[in-house]
Amino acid sequence: MDPIAKLKEAARIGWASFTPFEMLTASVAPELVRFAGVRAGQRVLDVGCGTGVVALTAARTGATVTGADLTPALLEVARANAAVAGLAAEFVEADVEALPFADQGFDVVLSQFGHMFGPRPDVTLAQMLRVLKPGGVIAFSTWPPELYTGRMFALTGRYAPPLPEGARSPVEWGDPAIVRERFGDKVSELRFDRATLRFPALSPAHARAFMERNAAPVLKIVETLAAEPERLAAFRAEFDALAAQYFHDNFVRQDFLMSRAVKR
Repeated sequence: MDPIAKLKEAARIGWASFTPFEMLTASVAPELVRFAGVRAGQRVLDVGCGTGVVALTAARTGATVTGADLTPALLEVARANAAVAGLAAEFVEADVEALPFADQGFDVVLSQFGHMFGPRPDVTLAQMLRVLKPGGVIAFSTWPPELYTGRMFALTGRYAPPLPEGARSPVEWGDPAIVRERFGDKVSELRFDRATLRFPALSPAHARAFMERNAAPVLKIVETLAAEPERLAAFRAEFDALAAQYFHDNFVRQDFLMSRAVKR
């Protein structure tokens, strides 16, 4: 198996633990849906849909929604969430680098902290734009590298194996300059905004413990360092110190970037 394929397979399996995050990401899903201007009658694709929080938020507007994700276990939860909510949405297993949809099939393409994990940004963006009709809207939420979550990715990167050749860090999508460069002349009306996710926690250590149980990259680091207690302790100390900088009133502040553009 080539290194990119191996990375994807690890993600497919690892992110099955993501479900406990859904109420956190659901709390900010309306921000992205409003920013994109989703409305009734539109055909909407949610890329990296996870348990369906953006897809179902968009479906409540009256849009016709499809969610796509690499991890089957999360899609099963998404379907169950749709049933409980009484909302119609289709959920499809898909690789963001090879979306199984026709050209120009959607009015809006969204992604909340999802498409950024596609290892090759040029392939990912080409696919998202391919399935979007001309004049359609592409919008996504990502983590700025200079703020808490971006810095957390940098921390985990120092303890994890290096990315394979050709793969890029997810947090590059949180830099407006990089987003602008990647879009180039393929879009118009590119604009940005910011919003905040509040991660409830009794302490920075509680936030870190939650991540160790449920966030695939952090969980993997803890498993890998189990035989190296000193390095594991150092990782945990660094994590807690970082979280402490953004912790107050029993939550960790996680500011994120929203990007929106119109396909030419």
